[in-house]
Amino acid sequence: MISRRMRSLLLALSLICLARVSLFFGADEPNFTEQQKIDFMQHAKVINSKRAKKGTSNAWDLTLSDGTVTHLASFQPIHESKPFMQFADGRTEINFKDFWQYNIAAYRIAKLLGLDDMVPVYTERKWNGMVGSISWYVADEQFDEADRHKRNIPVPEALVGGYNKQMYKVRLMTQLFYDTDPNLTNVLVTKEWKIWRIDFSRAFRTNDKLAEPKDLVQIDRQLLAKLRALTTDQVAEATKPYLNKSEVKALMARRDKIVALFDKMIAEKGENQVLY
Repeated sequence: MISRRMRSLLLALSLICLARVSLFFGADEPNFTEQQKIDFMQHAKVINSKRAKKGTSNAWDLTLSDGTVTHLASFQPIHESKPFMQFADGRTEINFKDFWQYNIAAYRIAKLLGLDDMVPVYTERKWNGMVGSISWYVADEQFDEADRHKRNIPVPEALVGGYNKQMYKVRLMTQLFYDTDPNLTNVLVTKEWKIWRIDFSRAFRTNDKLAEPKDLVQIDRQLLAKLRALTTDQVAEATKPYLNKSEVKALMARRDKIVALFDKMIAEKGENQVLY
């Protein structure tokens, strides 16, 4: 039989644990601006660290604190290149790259296109003798898309339309960035069924073709307009020094193909079937 003192101690410990959880994933999520998040991730003290459970890019989950705010961040120091890479599924890639720099480039291009509400803030940080990208941890994550499919969890019927529109944007980023590792563990889903796309370390190949044009089915009107207006100078300036000229040139060539593809679809099917 548990004594009254022991019950009080257990209750106190439970409250402390709940407070810490809420600090990371809910009620106490700090209302930071983008620049405040960047400053925090670059300078806050690392008070705990552990290897990320998923992924193949040597990522770490870091607990950061500035003495007032405590929050989680994901640190990815991977910088690997090989002239030839063969994967477990038999797929091969020439001039393979897995670079943390591409995460920051992806976030900055997402900002240019108004998609930074789907890509967490990424910046650069040095930690434990390593340099890498660090990103703001997604609050209220309930699972990733791989988990959702594995557990056969349906999207609530009332939210299917909005969910599909988010996935159209995810697929567009995959094609525009030429991400060779678009696995569903990189698509996070919150309790409100909001999607976040993370981990672009195997993106930005210099291939000017679209890997899977069939994945492009519909597109947001404003997003298409921003894609159309995007310039090489804008991309080069925003992604300096994380993308080179060849990578920027290839991305803009893919942009041209994406815009042309949607223009053709609109001409054939009408705006109501393609734009939303």
